[in-house]
Formats: sequence, structure tokens, C-alpha cells
Amino acid sequence: MKTWKTILAAAAIALATSTAAMAARTDLVVGVVLEPPHLDPTAGAAAAIDEVVYANVFEGLTRVGPKGEVLPDLAESWTVSDDGKVYTFKLHSGVKFHDGSDFSADDVKFSLDRARAEDSTNAQKALFEAIDTVEVVDPTTVKVTLKQPQGAFLYNMAWGDAVIVSPKSADTNKEKPIGTGPFKFDSWARGAAIKLVKADNYWGAPAALDKVEFRIIPDASAAVPALLSGDVQAFPNMPVGDSLSQLQSDPRLKVVIGSTEGETILAMNNKKPPFDNLKVRQAISHALDRKAIIDGASNGLGTPIGSHFAPHNPAYIDLTGTYPHDVQKAKELLKEAGLENGFKTTLKLPPPPYARDGGQIIASELREIGIDAEIVPLEWADWLKQVFTDKDYDMTIVSHTEPNDIDIYARKDYYFNYDNAAFDKVIDELNLTSDEARRRELYGEAQKILAQDAPVGFLFELPKIGVWDANLEGMWDNSPIQANDLTKVKWAE
Repeated sequence: MKTWKTILAAAAIALATSTAAMAARTDLVVGVVLEPPHLDPTAGAAAAIDEVVYANVFEGLTRVGPKGEVLPDLAESWTVSDDGKVYTFKLHSGVKFHDGSDFSADDVKFSLDRARAEDSTNAQKALFEAIDTVEVVDPTTVKVTLKQPQGAFLYNMAWGDAVIVSPKSADTNKEKPIGTGPFKFDSWARGAAIKLVKADNYWGAPAALDKVEFRIIPDASAAVPALLSGDVQAFPNMPVGDSLSQLQSDPRLKVVIGSTEGETILAMNNKKPPFDNLKVRQAISHALDRKAIIDGASNGLGTPIGSHFAPHNPAYIDLTGTYPHDVQKAKELLKEAGLENGFKTTLKLPPPPYARDGGQIIASELREIGIDAEIVPLEWADWLKQVFTDKDYDMTIVSHTEPNDIDIYARKDYYFNYDNAAFDKVIDELNLTSDEARRRELYGEAQKILAQDAPVGFLFELPKIGVWDANLEGMWDNSPIQANDLTKVKWAE
């Protein structure tokens, strides 16, 4: 016979179990396609780095929000001088790095000076070229003086390459990142997963999640079952393969097709013959059937582009008609270039499906006009060294996911090896202009020059196919910056 004590004890256990079941989860497994080469966003160009640590582990003076807006971050406010050259940032007080050391204006000065130093390994060193001096006014105030006004300065400071690091841990951030964000680094099982945990005593609004695992799943054959089984609860950039409709019909999942800043291009080495010949680059551009490439490389979801600019940007101009798909015209241009019999070349491809699948299609299209492109698949680290750093390539396919990065074509040491004085002049004026109407005009001029000069084959804007548990809230629909920001993500209660 049950006693009242037994009954009450059982009821208490049942109530506790029920309450626990009702409580929101605080763990999350996020699927990512690419494993980052390391975890220091100030020392590498790979988007996979920011996809793990941006806003989660590291923070900058400013940050990019889900709509592409510039928001305060470690700087709670700022003032700008009348001549547009002096920015005085007021920093949050009481901020600590994950190793317990205090954050102050000294760390800002160290980080910005380090990023623009002669021996800097920052992949976006051009972001800091306008800086003349960085001065510590007091522990929570820093003054940055520019050589000339720069309309995009606050936006530039929101890139992952501009996050603030500590002098104590700067040299070891590649393997053990230490930032000021709401999550801190826990562990990295190479080839498998990177784990973060909620940071203690975070200065801002604490994260709702206690544990986050970024699990590396490179292809749809593994990603789809992982989601369907619940082993992975979110895939912000999902390699869906042929399973999109299956995922969309599953009520347990939410499928969001958004936009990115990823201009997907067929890059050419502009200083290497025959790609130094405009007619050859024009011929290749005419050979490209964007629709076929988009259908095969992005599930038909990519948006065609004719220059290096995101279609969702207010300054975008549709230049896809500059070089329409025209095999005969392409052959004529090759003949005019003295290459009527075509030529042999190489097409080095990084791991993402858009590159590998797109490469097969493009190689076939180039064969139609007599260009024999040997496909050379590369792992991401090898691509970064051979193509991006050493410029040891003929052609490649990659998606440039950095925001508003049309200025990369003005960089003399960039892997395109592109040089156009007229384009450089437009970018120089753009860098000095803060008036939004004039900036829009200049963006238009820059797009037109690139479209005509065809330094690369412009393919499509990479779509963002996000798939996650229907009970998950706070995931970004779009990717205005290469990030998986989990600072507002939580499970529905």
C-alpha cells in the first residue's frame, strides 16, 4: 500500500521531470561545410574562420547586424570630426578577455597598429590603409585619425579582420582563440568539430546557449541525414544536393533561402598569358552559360551577376547582358586573339560544391570554344596557398563572401593580378566620399568598368540555404557578412 509520503515523492519527481522537459534547451550543434585552417580572423582569408568566431568569440569596435547595418560593439559610441578624419570611440567599461585579462583602449591601439603594420599577415590589410594614428586617450577612449576621410571606415571596422585581440594571446589565437565575445573556445577535434561554451561574466547580454558545437560536414550525403535525425539542429549554409524539396516538406525543419555577399566568379590570372589579353577574357565570358552553371552549381537558386556586386545592394546595376552566352562570338574573339585553335589551361577548384560542380560545367562550356581546361581539385588550405597567396594558377572558381568588396580589384598584390587605372581612380574617390548619393554613383561606375574589362567571369550571387530545427529562434536568414552569429539564438520555450 502506497503511503502519502511515497505518493508525494513520486509527484515531486514527476513535476521536476516535467519542468525539465519544458525548459528550453541550451545546447546546439551547427553544421558547417568547411573546416577553417585556423581560428584567427585577423590572420587568414578563409570565410570558414569568421563562420565560427565572428561575434561569437571575437568582437570589434563595431559589428555588422543581420540586415547589413553597422552597430556598436566594443565601442558603445563615437564622434566624428567635422573634416571626417578623426573618430573618437568611447569603449564599454568592465570588459574582459576570456583569459581574465582586462580589455582597454590599449588593446584597440595594439590591434589596429598590428593589422596595418608592414609585417602584418592580415588578409584585408587594405581596410586599415587610411589610418594615420591610433591614440589612447584614457582606458575607455581611443582616437583614430585618418589620412583622409573614408566613407566606409565604420563598416570596415566591423569586418572580422578588424576584431580586437589582446597582446597576450595574439600569437596563439590560431589554435586557441581568446576574445571578448559571449562564447569562449573550448576544444577543436581536427576534421570533426569545434566546440564553444558560454563565456563567464560576459560584459553584454549573455547568450542563451550554454554549449555550441560546429560540426564539419562537407557534403549533402552526410548533412541531410544528420539534420533529419536531429544529430545536427542547424545548417546555416546547407549543402542540400537534391534534397531541397524533401527538407522543405518536413514540418520539423525550417528552410530559409536568403541572400549572401558571395559573388561567385571564374577568376583568371590577368598577368599570365593568354589571360592578359582582353579578347581572351571576353571570349571566356561569352562562353559561360550562367543559367546552366546556376542550375548545376546552386540548385538553380543563385542570382546571375555581370559584375562584382550583390543584387540586393541599392547601388547594384544589372550588367548580365554585357557578355551574353554566345559560343560563336567567343570563337571569333579567340581567333582575333590569335588563338583560333584554342589552348590548354588549368582550373584549380577548392572544395565547396559550387566550385567543384560549377567547374565541371564550365570546363565543358570552355571545350565548346576550344579551351581545354584541366580540372585540379584542391583542399582549402592548398587553394589558399597556391591560388590566393602564391598566385600559382590559371583559372579558379570561388565565392567572395566579404561585404562590399568591389575594391579588391584595385589591390595590386591581389591574386587576380588585375590593373586598371580608371578603376583605381573610381575606388580612390569612393574611399574619400561619405555622401551616399555620390557613393552610389561611384559604385555604378566601378561595376561598369569591371563588366566591360572582364578581369574574371562573373557567374552568380551565392544563395544562402539555411535549414534548422523549427523550434530554433534567432538564426540569420541572410548573410550580410560571412558569419554564423549565435548571440541571439535560443530554443523556443
